[in-house]
Amino acid sequence: MTAVPEWWAIALSVAQAIGLQDGGAVPEVAPLHFTQRVIPEQVRLGSPFEYELVISHRPDQRFELRAPKDLGPFELLEQLRNRTDQATDAITSFKLKLSLFELGKKRLPDLTFDVTQPAGTGQFVAPGIEVEGLSSLPKDADQREPTLYDIKAPEGIPIRTYRLLWGLLAVLGAGLLAYAIYRWVRRPRPPAAIEANPLEPLDVRTLAALDELRRDDLAGAGRYREFHFRLSEIVRAYLGELYRFEALECTTTELLAALRRLRTPGLSLPELQRFSDESDLVKFAKASATPEHCKQSLEFAYGLVRQTFPSTASAASVFPHVQRPRVP
Repeated sequence: MTAVPEWWAIALSVAQAIGLQDGGAVPEVAPLHFTQRVIPEQVRLGSPFEYELVISHRPDQRFELRAPKDLGPFELLEQLRNRTDQATDAITSFKLKLSLFELGKKRLPDLTFDVTQPAGTGQFVAPGIEVEGLSSLPKDADQREPTLYDIKAPEGIPIRTYRLLWGLLAVLGAGLLAYAIYRWVRRPRPPAAIEANPLEPLDVRTLAALDELRRDDLAGAGRYREFHFRLSEIVRAYLGELYRFEALECTTTELLAALRRLRTPGLSLPELQRFSDESDLVKFAKASATPEHCKQSLEFAYGLVRQTFPSTASAASVFPHVQRPRVP
């Protein structure tokens, strides 16, 4: 197990201050405590091993592992994440199951974590540690000689006949087919199908959900977390159906990354990121909120639908899958 020394945490804090002054780079965030280890440290080629990273941080921070782009001689098999909140701090642990395909000591790549906190977003970079790859062959494999065998004489193979069995199976199959036809002819006729009501357009359904959330007045009752959970689900469901991707299962970082790769006319990504970050702080970090703040978030959701939903016939080429109201 490898622990982060105190001087390295101080260096990260200094790098964070320099990044904030520059205004361009993402600031580095130093955790309260960080440990990492591989189990075992020596593995055979192709055999799985476990890479564990444990981060102790403030309760109002959220650490998300960014997907590594190049693992070199390593292959990622499985990834697990677990968070435990305590009285004065929180512990987030990551367990990665990997395999190695090169001999010798190899260093795991540095891993980057996206950090969400009340002061904004930042990142934490965990340096990689070494793993030694061992051969899967026995130590004396190069000294062994292959065992040679003489050509074996051909042997006779008895072949059984199943004609009688196939005949019985054919008769049984014909009887089952006749019974199936009889049951199909005698089956009860289902009642006439009732025509289902057509699905309402996406913008109508989304605005109706927002209207219902406003009528429930969760903020007036002090239920701010429940309000933000429902509002975030409505917005993500709308974006996922509009742009055809799985938005409900994405983290905020994954959601914004997916939208940047798509064509999204009328959508302001900076405003959406600000809305998502503030919502995450209330949902996960239990940040304080006010009825006025909830009202502004709800108005943002209304404006998002009005600005992005294709209401004209010319937009059919951009969003052919979106149902629009019928023109009488």
